[in-house]
Amino acid sequence: MRLRRGSRISQLAVVVASLALAASACGKTSNEASEDDGGDNKSGSSSEYKGKGIGLAYDIGGQGDQSFNDAAFSGYTKARKDFKIGGVDMEPGDGESSADKTQRLEQLARQGYNPVIGVGFVYAPAVKEAAKKFPKVTFGIIDDNTVKADNVADLVFHEEQGSYLAGVAAAKATKVDHVGFIGGVDINLIHKFEAGFVQGVKSVDPKIKIEKRYLTEKPEEGGFASPDKGQNAASGQIEAGADVLYHAAGLSGQGVIQEAGSQKVWAIGVDSDQYQQKALAKYKDYILGSALKDVGGAVYDLTKSVVEGKPMQGEQRYDLKSGRVGFADSNPKYTAMKDVVAAVEKAKKDIVDGKVTVKTVP
Repeated sequence: MRLRRGSRISQLAVVVASLALAASACGKTSNEASEDDGGDNKSGSSSEYKGKGIGLAYDIGGQGDQSFNDAAFSGYTKARKDFKIGGVDMEPGDGESSADKTQRLEQLARQGYNPVIGVGFVYAPAVKEAAKKFPKVTFGIIDDNTVKADNVADLVFHEEQGSYLAGVAAAKATKVDHVGFIGGVDINLIHKFEAGFVQGVKSVDPKIKIEKRYLTEKPEEGGFASPDKGQNAASGQIEAGADVLYHAAGLSGQGVIQEAGSQKVWAIGVDSDQYQQKALAKYKDYILGSALKDVGGAVYDLTKSVVEGKPMQGEQRYDLKSGRVGFADSNPKYTAMKDVVAAVEKAKKDIVDGKVTVKTVP
């Protein structure tokens, strides 16, 4: 079991309970909270909240991917701090089954965590099963809207909108009219990223050439968790002539950014503001921006609703208008490119105003 960023646990009973939870839930415990860190009935927002805190179960790649899972972690830590509640976040096991995920969520619910959140569409079957057994616990699932139950919130996004902005930025920044898209896994969710990106590029100039590559056909093949695969794909697209690369590949995207930075071409990150990620600091000058998907905000919103006694339920879809989707502009080199910034801002306004509808299928 691995403890990270958690509070110091002084009582042996709490440690034993934590170990039991980690072992029985078939995954590594990333972060555990104790009573000393704001456990049961210590919410700053509601004296009615009876939960132990947030139960967060990571997707493939786990915490430290500098992207999707880390975005969820940011919302988890902010919610714990703001509402003065405890929490536990758990890593996926190597080669685990859907049954392992179900057991993990059920254990979190049994231990008193509420809400319990599965980070990623792979948790859909597990959330469906766990929610049936624990009707008084609110479950959340990110990137899936197929689980229908009164105690489940489906937290989904218009990823294609942020990707459209990435496409506009890439098209305005390229010096050779040649860009690239790298998707982690060849699935419908990532097709939305490709669709938005391609439409955004073509809105600027239909003649721009676009390289496209998916790293794997299935998630379990490492498409979201293999920086080496991302690096190899980026190398191939750069060799083919692309000078701006956009990835939607989770942890594998680190390899894309590293290769782009090494070759001194632009990279566009995803989900989190990857310019701000410490692990990518060496290459940040070549991170043009990032298509944001505020997974952390969704985690925070769901937790807030539970703490306040009005749990969210059903599909909650975030978009540019809500501010939970967007394009990061942290790189001073990007903000200095006035024509690029202006084009992205106009594209954003056009989408919010309904003048542009972004496709979800390539």
